[in-house]
Amino acid sequence: MGSQLALKARINSTASLEKIFNAQEMIASSHIAKARNVALKAKPYTDAIFDAVQALAEHTRITHPIVKAEEGNPRVAVLALTADRGMSGAYTSSIIRETESLLARLDKQGRKPSLYVYGRRGTSYYKYRNRDIAGTWEGDTDHPGVEIAETISTTLLDAYMKTADEGGVSELYVVFTEFVNMVSQKVRVLRMLPVELITQDQPDAGPIPESEAKKATPLYSFEPGADEVLDAILPKYIQSRIHECLLTSAASETASRQNAMHTATDNARNLIDALTRELNASRQAAITQELTEIIGSADALNKEEE
Repeated sequence: MGSQLALKARINSTASLEKIFNAQEMIASSHIAKARNVALKAKPYTDAIFDAVQALAEHTRITHPIVKAEEGNPRVAVLALTADRGMSGAYTSSIIRETESLLARLDKQGRKPSLYVYGRRGTSYYKYRNRDIAGTWEGDTDHPGVEIAETISTTLLDAYMKTADEGGVSELYVVFTEFVNMVSQKVRVLRMLPVELITQDQPDAGPIPESEAKKATPLYSFEPGADEVLDAILPKYIQSRIHECLLTSAASETASRQNAMHTATDNARNLIDALTRELNASRQAAITQELTEIIGSADALNKEEE
């Protein structure tokens, strides 16, 4: 059983931590509604531009880089979206674990990944382990703006548009946390470039003859031309999708911080209760010992008088 002074010191320090955890939980609670609404409002625009790009890729015969990767280039870019601050539970560690798994899979496939990291926690993790990082960004991971999305998208798009001889990449992956609800956030790996075609399966209809498929294919006319149109869409597509990933990651980070701080506050209170019981038991033991000594001394005096 610890001394009373040591127990009092632990109770006081734990109470201070409990106040900090509770304050962080209240701050995260005040930010989560705004972060969630911003992330949800950005999704329709991103979905619309993604559907437009998919429609162009599916119903036209084009060889633009937006839908076709450079052949023979083993280099790929991987962007990991982590946090600037801690106190968010397993948020950053989950991103790092999924990023490491993706890098390992790419290595097995003979690819050469170039790592890009957003967030101070992820940057510190990889720099401490002497991992080569192609680019880093820090600041405002819990409320990212359009400016940081534009900076990241410009850097990644430049790397994607370069040839293999210039050190360019043929694919672009993003590892981020998707906000589902307050208690559920899922780590996802998104291949942003080249665009993946998602076709709807029709098991009951059977195979469609090639002649019928050609008749059902919509016709598109481009002004001034397909390459010019796609060149204009590509930067907006990359920026909008990266911005959406940043916003949903920010909402996930805030929700994770609120949940982590709520758990930490409860644990601190439980620890204070346990230490308080231990302190009371120590006091009772000390009082009992003092009473025993007093009674023993009184008995000894009575025996001497007799």
